Amino acid sequence: MSTTLPVKSKSVRLLIADVDGTLVTKEKRLTPRTRSVVRKLHAVGIQFAITSGRPPRGMSMLIRPLHITTPIAAFNGGLFVRPDLSIIDQKVLPAEVTKQIIQAVADHHLDVWVYRGNDWLVLKKSGAHVDRESWTVKFKPLVVADVSTVLTHVVKIVGVSDDLAAVARAEADIRRDFGQHVSAARSQPYYLDITHPDANKGGVVRRLSRELKIPAAQIATIGDMPNDVLMFALSGISIAMGNADAQVQRAARHVTASNEEEGFALAVEKYIF
Repeated sequence: MSTTLPVKSKSVRLLIADVDGTLVTKEKRLTPRTRSVVRKLHAVGIQFAITSGRPPRGMSMLIRPLHITTPIAAFNGGLFVRPDLSIIDQKVLPAEVTKQIIQAVADHHLDVWVYRGNDWLVLKKSGAHVDRESWTVKFKPLVVADVSTVLTHVVKIVGVSDDLAAVARAEADIRRDFGQHVSAARSQPYYLDITHPDANKGGVVRRLSRELKIPAAQIATIGDMPNDVLMFALSGISIAMGNADAQVQRAARHVTASNEEEGFALAVEKYIF
C-alpha cells in the first residue's frame, strides 16, 4: 500500500527535540509510542535531532533506539558530536570569567558542577541531585577538592539547588552581570546551566539549519523549559510540553500533553503529521 505524506509533514523537514521533560518520561524512559513515532518520521523523510543540557555520554542510550544520524547538540549546543560521540566542535567558556561565574553560583548557595570534555566534576559526591543525575546519564562524576582550580576548557557550569527561588535569582543575576560572556538558563527548575554565549538552543537551530541545509521555517522544535524558548523563536513550528510552565507555553506556537501523557508522540502526530 502506498503512503501519501500528510500536508503538514511536507513543510517540516527536521524536528529538534529536547530530552528531559520532553522526549523521555520522569523515569527517563522512552515509551514504545515515542520510538514508533520517531520511526515514522524517518520513514517519511523528516530528519530527527536531539539537544539537551546533558553531556554527550548522557545521550548515548538514545542514539540506537531512535536511529539518530544527525549531529547531537550536548550542553545546550556547547558541544556538537556525531552519533559515535566523536567531537565535531565545542564552545568553551572564556577562561577569564569562569572563576567569577563559579564564585557567583556559590554565592547564591547553589552547588557547583563543572563539565570539561567528558568529565563531570563536583565538590561532593552526596550533593543535591548527584545520585539522580548519575542514574540519568549513566556515569558518575569526579569529586574534586576545588572546582575553581579547573578553569580552562570548561563547556558548562551548573548551579544546583532545590531552593527553586534561589536558582531563579541566580539566573537573573548572572544574566545581568555576565550576560555578554555567557548564556544562562534553567534546564530544570533546580538546574541553572551556564554556557558560552553562543552555546544555547537558538544556536542549535541555526547550526543544524546550516549543516543540514534546511531553512529554519521548515524546522520544528519541542521542549519544556526556559532554555528551549530560544529554539522556539527560531523555528517554523514550536511546541511546548504540557508539563512546561506558563511562560514557556506562551512562547510556543502549540502546546501538547505532558511527558507522562505521551505528549511528544501526540505532538508529532497532531502538529507534524
